[in-house]
Amino acid sequence: MCVYDISNNKQIMSIQSAIHELLEENTKRSIYMDHAATTPISPEVHSAMESFYSENFANPSAFYSLGKFAKDAIDDARKSIATCLSCRPEEIIFTSGGTESDNMAIFGIARRHSSKGKHIITSSIEHHAVANPCKQLAKEGFDVTYLPVDRYGKVSVDDLKAALREDTILVSIMAANNEIGTIQDIAEIGKILKGHQAYFHTDACQAAGSIDINVDNLGVDLMTLNGSKIYGPKGIGILYLRKGTRIKPLIYGGGQERGLRGGTENVPYIVGFAKALKIACDMREKESTRLEKLRDYMIDGLLKSIPKSMLNGHPKDRLPNNVNLSILDIEGEACMLFLNEIGIYASTGSACTSNSLEPSHVILATGLPYECAHGSMRFTLGRSSSKNDVDFVLKVMPRIVEILRKISPLNLDEKMVKEESKGELKYI
Repeated sequence: MCVYDISNNKQIMSIQSAIHELLEENTKRSIYMDHAATTPISPEVHSAMESFYSENFANPSAFYSLGKFAKDAIDDARKSIATCLSCRPEEIIFTSGGTESDNMAIFGIARRHSSKGKHIITSSIEHHAVANPCKQLAKEGFDVTYLPVDRYGKVSVDDLKAALREDTILVSIMAANNEIGTIQDIAEIGKILKGHQAYFHTDACQAAGSIDINVDNLGVDLMTLNGSKIYGPKGIGILYLRKGTRIKPLIYGGGQERGLRGGTENVPYIVGFAKALKIACDMREKESTRLEKLRDYMIDGLLKSIPKSMLNGHPKDRLPNNVNLSILDIEGEACMLFLNEIGIYASTGSACTSNSLEPSHVILATGLPYECAHGSMRFTLGRSSSKNDVDFVLKVMPRIVEILRKISPLNLDEKMVKEESKGELKYI
């Protein structure tokens, strides 16, 4: 769905003129507000990794001293991560990232325990790294229940209770949503599943550094984390696997990671991940408090300055850095392109720029119509974000929306949007 007719020369000239005007009025900056997509490696993490590229480069499976040094580094990293999660070091499995860890959890449990049952429960707003494996398992004869969410993206604990069956072998609910930032009641779900044969997995990639990830407090059997969301390297992740939880491996090889994940270990990335997670855990409370204030300031400013806009996600139970809005009568991609031209880097929930023309499945799952999903914008703050950065966004966003609405054929009725959505929407 593209509401702008780019074949119209007048529209092209109007957009170009507006961009030039914005550039003349505002000096181009470099403001990164897409930390939910990835984060830069912190200097401390980079420093911790450096020697393992050239000096301490040996294969950790080697018997000589250089190899033992690499193995010791992995063991130390495993212990450090275990401390952050309050688990045993042997319960940490290193992978290539969040996607592999999610796949390992979903396929690993399903294919190992299919003799006990073939029912899986997940939510309608999971990351594709969970949703697509579930779709594949459905093709293989598994029965998958997708729990709905409310207007704010919350899974109902009562719905989960009602969906549980004797043949349920796995429940996978993400800790916090990567698009709208809603935090789920993972600990409550863990209590419900205690004593049930179903294993409990949570994708906590977005949650690390923002909420408590103590695995006993959460009551999870498997948990996914990755490095790119916590100022660590890309291409590294972990799967927490509670002792006694058995899975079928995805990758077979030389017996690394207790035979659950073959392949020579990526020592520098493992060291970097451990360092990044420790930093994230140590500064979680202080940084979350700072970001919450900045987030709320930004949300309040955008909603007040942009008519016909609404907040997506839960107003309180949300990640401290997440700002996701639906802005009626514009397309998110067009807004993102404007922001890019003046050096503000954010993202959109719509998929018009990808191979699919479908809008965000997360926004649609909350009950909003397609027009709201296509007009969604996500700003995710981080350690480098400042009030000055937010003030600059608040300055330019109303002007960008005004320009885009002038050339948009849409003029949606707010009452219609409310009627099509779940519950009442509040506009400021």
